[in-house]
Amino acid sequence: MLMHRRDVLGAVACGALSPALVGCSSTASEQDAARALRRPLAGGADRAQVQHELVRYATLAPSSHNTQCWTYHLQDQAIVIAPDSSRRCPVVDPDDHHLYVSLGCATENLAHAALAAGLQAEARFDPAGLGAITVQLQAARALATPLFQAITERQCTRGDYDGKPAATDELRLLERAGTGNGVRVMLLTERAAIEKVLEYVVAANTAQMGNTAFVAELKSWIRFSAAEAQQSGDGLFSGASGSPVLPRWLASPLMGLFFTPKSENERYARQIRNASGIAVFVSEVSDKAHWIEAGRCYERFALQATALGLRNALLNQPLEVSAIRPQFASALGLGSLRPDLVARFGRGPAMPLSMRRPVQSVVC
Repeated sequence: MLMHRRDVLGAVACGALSPALVGCSSTASEQDAARALRRPLAGGADRAQVQHELVRYATLAPSSHNTQCWTYHLQDQAIVIAPDSSRRCPVVDPDDHHLYVSLGCATENLAHAALAAGLQAEARFDPAGLGAITVQLQAARALATPLFQAITERQCTRGDYDGKPAATDELRLLERAGTGNGVRVMLLTERAAIEKVLEYVVAANTAQMGNTAFVAELKSWIRFSAAEAQQSGDGLFSGASGSPVLPRWLASPLMGLFFTPKSENERYARQIRNASGIAVFVSEVSDKAHWIEAGRCYERFALQATALGLRNALLNQPLEVSAIRPQFASALGLGSLRPDLVARFGRGPAMPLSMRRPVQSVVC
């Protein structure tokens, strides 16, 4: 599922295990490294240096299981964002929908960072060949927008929210940010509608957790300890979802004890009910170009939410189980349209930051 982190071990493990083995928060070293990745954009006259800075900001975008399923090819006046097929998630994302949404998120970040650096970005998707996005860069007046400033603060916040409603003007800004070319966002704030979403999240989450291939794929991307997260620079760091931070040799066998449908569904029920609302992103056409646009719309929504002091976290389970997705779409009145993304939003505390791989490892 795009960007969501599972609450792998639960609070029980924090109290049940020896303090010598359990760290219920991220280590200072790992978080210092994560914050360093989010340092302010550095300017300069050197084209290569500027482009590397733009790539750094692009990689701060969310991606499916934090796989960072992208490569960046630097050209004279352009940056090409291409999919990295070695980082696919074939079980949860068999048609690469989430992969292309992730590329759209990165494209949106790059566009805001480019403008802050005095470059106007124009993105064009080529469905042939690599299925890459070419972002042309032309000189422009530098402008650091509120959405650009939110890039280093944005996160998929998988904690509890305060349950208070968002203001009408906030909802209006979120809707504007989440709307694009052939993509719209539905903001569900009525309790009945939110409960309907919860019903499908629980059904799909139960199905996924009964799928051994899904659990194995998810487990392969979990980084149980801060040292593991820092070394890999990718994946789903346990500390970022409030789970205990443990060495893999201990956490891996314990996962089956605490990562259960019952515990997960109870957590989702609580967190969906304490959200201010649910955002559902829907494309007019289900193809790669629209999936990329959906990613751009979601990232704008997430950046706008961050600028407003709101958190968000994705709830894509109903979209990932093929038997449930059309039922979910029908319940939302979407007919044959395929919903792209589902996210809860609201106010709550920040969680530990996730890692990213170094720029030199993603630039070709």
